[in-house]
Amino acid sequence: MPFDAMNDTPDEALLVLYANGDPDAAKALMMRLTPRVLGYASRLLSDRAEAEDVAQEAMLRLWKIAPEWRQGEAKVSTWLYRVVTNLCTDRLRKKRSVALDAVAEPEDGRASVAQGMIESERAAALKAALATLPERQRQAVILRHLEGVANPEIAQMMETSTEAVESLTARGKRALTAALADRRKDLGYSDD
Repeated sequence: MPFDAMNDTPDEALLVLYANGDPDAAKALMMRLTPRVLGYASRLLSDRAEAEDVAQEAMLRLWKIAPEWRQGEAKVSTWLYRVVTNLCTDRLRKKRSVALDAVAEPEDGRASVAQGMIESERAAALKAALATLPERQRQAVILRHLEGVANPEIAQMMETSTEAVESLTARGKRALTAALADRRKDLGYSDD
């Protein structure tokens, strides 16, 4: 199948095509999934270099399991997010003594310097507030509200119920709101 025709092909079908020797399927799947898992890992780890390592390791694991993939049991993205979550958790446990705020924020391509400064301050405030949440709440909030993953899929990734995910995200949002409440004006938000 030509590479351009693979844009609408489901992840599971691309993985099966790759397992059957189609390099274009692997390329399409990699182009689709790598940015998502890299973003997720970056948010969990607050370290771009480590996140890149995690994303690479997760994709390698995906390629290794491709021949044994059983369609219909789980979505590829669900499986991959679960692997990334586990890899990030392992890395965070190993470096608990290292301050997560010691990592510099990556530069972005914002249009104006002032807006870039505001966005950078907001991102740093969110990052610091996220770091105060318990690990499972942080994972649920990041997956739901920053990655846009649906609650049932998060439940599958976190090996819990949808209701538990809803509870984790609700408690996490309340804690973030409380942690950032005094900084609304400093972060450029008005009550108007």
